Amino acid sequence: MTAVRTLEELTGEPHATVFPDAEPKTIRLALDAGESVAPHTHPGRDIVLHLIEGAIELQVGGATHEVTAGDVARFSGDRDISPRALDDSVAVIVLAERSEDE
Repeated sequence: MTAVRTLEELTGEPHATVFPDAEPKTIRLALDAGESVAPHTHPGRDIVLHLIEGAIELQVGGATHEVTAGDVARFSGDRDISPRALDDSVAVIVLAERSEDE
């Protein structure tokens, strides 16, 4: 089965699940400039964040990274994560279950 969605169809703020009840978990994150997500973890997951538009300051495990539109970041969900929008921003985030081999 093929499922196709547009980001504009997703209405949840700041998070919207792209394909509910499907793995890997995929969400759209929309933040207004200055908005942030409190530090949190996703244990047992590897995360890929693709910033579609805007710019964010991404804190991962105590390190800060500036991510701009078009950038892709990959990191472990075991570490504290906190994105803060520098501009109005939209990202697609994939949270994949880590395989037992890693």
